[in-house]
Amino acid sequence: MKRLHIHIAVNELSESIGFYSTIFGVSPTVERNDYAKWDLSDPAVNFAISKRGHASGINHLGIQVDSEDELAGIAQRLDEAEITSSKQRGTSCCYAHSNKHWALDPQGIAWESFHTLGEMPIFGEDTKTDSGDESSACCIPNEDDVAGYCS
Repeated sequence: MKRLHIHIAVNELSESIGFYSTIFGVSPTVERNDYAKWDLSDPAVNFAISKRGHASGINHLGIQVDSEDELAGIAQRLDEAEITSSKQRGTSCCYAHSNKHWALDPQGIAWESFHTLGEMPIFGEDTKTDSGDESSACCIPNEDDVAGYCS
């Protein structure tokens, strides 16, 4: 099963947790002092919010898959369409250990295709939007480094 992934940066975490828990009708699957995630089956979505130094709004979008074969299929489609992407193996990000591929859409919005291998006890910062800011959101490429990141 593929699941849509949406990650939104928020200004106030507890207020946002209350709002999204009301909308979805359930509490977060994962909740930390700077992050919350709902793994929903109806609608099928991995929805995450965080307060990690990123401007509020859409942080990144993605597709979560259940197998390495599904992840390879997405990577193959990106390659065949000649869309520049970046591959990460065994990366730690957003309290998860994953294999993933990154691509930027024509507007510059980061899209993550990923297969989660397990949970992590810390947020994880293998890649960050601003390597000089320890509180910055992990995962997405810095727009200034897109060419080097997605190559």
